[in-house]
Amino acid sequence: MRQLLWLIPALPLAGFVILALAGRAMPRRAVAAVAVLALGLACALAVGVGVEFVAQGSATQWTSPADGQSPVPAYAWRQSLWQWVGVDGFKSDVVLRLDSLSLVFVLVITFVGAMIVLYSTGFMWGDDGYSRFFAYMNLFVAMMLTLVLAGDLLLLYLGWEGVGLCSFLLIGFWYKDPANARAARKAFIVTRLGDTAFAIGLFLLFTRLGTLDVQEVLSRAAAQWPAGSTLATAAALLLLGGAIGKSAQLPLQTWLPDAMAGPTPVSALIHAATMVTAGVYLIARMHVLYRLAPQVQLLVGIIGGATLVYAGLSALTQTDLKRALAYSTISQIGYMFLALGVGAWSAGIFHFVTHAFFKSLLFLAAGVIIQRLHEEHDIFRMGGLLRRMPLVFWTFLAGAASLAALPLVTAGYYSKDLILSEAWSSNKLLWSAGVLGAFITALYSFRLVGVIFFGQEKTAPRGRTPAVMALPLVVLAVLAVAAGFINVPPLLGGWPGLTRLLEWTLPSAGIHHDVAAEIGSSLAVALTTLAGVAVAWLVYVRKPAWSEAIVRPGLRRLVWRWWNAGWGFDWLYDRLFVRPFVGLARLNRDDFIDSFFDSVAWTSRQTHRALSLTQNGQLRWYAMVMALGAILALGVAIFI
Repeated sequence: MRQLLWLIPALPLAGFVILALAGRAMPRRAVAAVAVLALGLACALAVGVGVEFVAQGSATQWTSPADGQSPVPAYAWRQSLWQWVGVDGFKSDVVLRLDSLSLVFVLVITFVGAMIVLYSTGFMWGDDGYSRFFAYMNLFVAMMLTLVLAGDLLLLYLGWEGVGLCSFLLIGFWYKDPANARAARKAFIVTRLGDTAFAIGLFLLFTRLGTLDVQEVLSRAAAQWPAGSTLATAAALLLLGGAIGKSAQLPLQTWLPDAMAGPTPVSALIHAATMVTAGVYLIARMHVLYRLAPQVQLLVGIIGGATLVYAGLSALTQTDLKRALAYSTISQIGYMFLALGVGAWSAGIFHFVTHAFFKSLLFLAAGVIIQRLHEEHDIFRMGGLLRRMPLVFWTFLAGAASLAALPLVTAGYYSKDLILSEAWSSNKLLWSAGVLGAFITALYSFRLVGVIFFGQEKTAPRGRTPAVMALPLVVLAVLAVAAGFINVPPLLGGWPGLTRLLEWTLPSAGIHHDVAAEIGSSLAVALTTLAGVAVAWLVYVRKPAWSEAIVRPGLRRLVWRWWNAGWGFDWLYDRLFVRPFVGLARLNRDDFIDSFFDSVAWTSRQTHRALSLTQNGQLRWYAMVMALGAILALGVAIFI
């Protein structure tokens, strides 16, 4: 299986090539079969590779890196395919590297991607761009797999830019609507800001360390740069800029809510297993660099803590179902950043795993709701769907409960509790932000459940949920509840299997654990979550008039509208950057360069008009011109 590692990204890439070249000529069932089969085979192969990798790694009795400062080379498989670039001392190979970190990402990406594509075969059935959609989706997964399997930072950057391109194509999939095209353009431009910082960081790493091979970069950085050095800090900051852009963290988070312009399966793929988690992967992959720059690592945690509270309050005020889930994604990625910032590397990746299951589930369930309610997005025009859509209710409830981290019975609880337990031992302020975010998350999660499924029915659903869309909901609902049991802490009588696996690659948090403090933190998180659920149930189900009172005219309404508008970041950026840039462009639109090209165009038009006068339809004029041309040609031949 080891030699087949390259096939994991190659299979969805092959699916893209087939659908891009021949998709329009293929029947829809054949298109669906190619798309699903490509990702299904990639997932099956990833499982087989993972089983062999873990078996061999366990047999070596591998131990985790000691302290992150002088890292022990992690147990990994390396597959060099060919030399990509070799110019004047610069060398970059197309090399794949599988370790426990990339293995976890590969398994989640292929499995969740396969579930979403299977669901999409029913969701997109009547769309004119059916084959184009699945070509983009296969390319998206292929690029994300390239990113996480890359053993060289230049190849990683190729995957990084590839997912950015695919997000642009998929967010603007329905490009005939100008609003969708604007949303795609916004996502592309905002994430480019972070990508530029990332690219500069790669130049810095190569010029100072002489390589872009991931393991060589980490080893040389640890050997050559002392902790807190200027170069380590600068490199970590530049890579953090890229991570912030891709993962939609403050202050580059504004593109993600507008990305809801794309089809709902696109939202599920972007938010759950691909693009927005790329920043989390990058920071975890370059963990040695961040251990060498403790101030930047703390900044990662601060950004995560601030973002999770900001986005949670924005999600609480949204009336559009998909935008509420979009802000929820920003908030949950904030938890992952918080974990990485306090050195809880494995806890952050664990939350990535559980988040992939419950967030993809919520988006796919939302897609069924919106489609069956005649494309209605406003949650306050839904209501009473419990009896009409029981399967969707139970699966959505499983996802919402896991998102809210309902204690002991959901996967989201175990990952979020692990993050906050580590944060308690490291930074009490960040722990407080995480606990506040837990209350807000429970509140907006069960606000959605209460408003959509209880109360009076306002829009009657049509049709039934096709089996091809229902199956992924059921599978993901089971995982949203049960996936947490792969990493139950010993304090709760379990075995932290995922943490043990990840510590083959990532260092342990290195934090002294106080059992009493852990119990206290867990109780605080559990009680806070239950309080949020109780408040949501009381305000939005039992006493809905109270929810209306919250947004009555006055200061509370202004604050509510401010949160609903994403705290005014779009308004601010529009006035600070967009309008001045557009104004300068308008002032400069008649510069010398433009005048030159305008004159070329004017000359072309005038020449066309002059020549068109000769095409008057009168044969005697054509004959005369031909005769004159023949005489002229003979004269040139005789006398010249």
